[in-house]
Amino acid sequence: MSKAVRARFRALVRRVRAVRGDEGMVTSEYAMGIVAAVAFAVILYQVITSGTVTEELQAIVKRALSAQT
Repeated sequence: MSKAVRARFRALVRRVRAVRGDEGMVTSEYAMGIVAAVAFAVILYQVITSGTVTEELQAIVKRALSAQT
């Protein structure tokens, strides 16, 4: 890119940032993200520790350990 194009692009980016006035997430957005991540982790933990999934995982491990090469 030429210097003129780069300068015009930088000026455009600065104008957009000035109008938007948004530098990143605010504290409330971080808090909502953390709450969502924890909720997902709890659901995933409950699924993994459920009886059916535990039995299936144990069966997979037993089959892998008893496989003949």
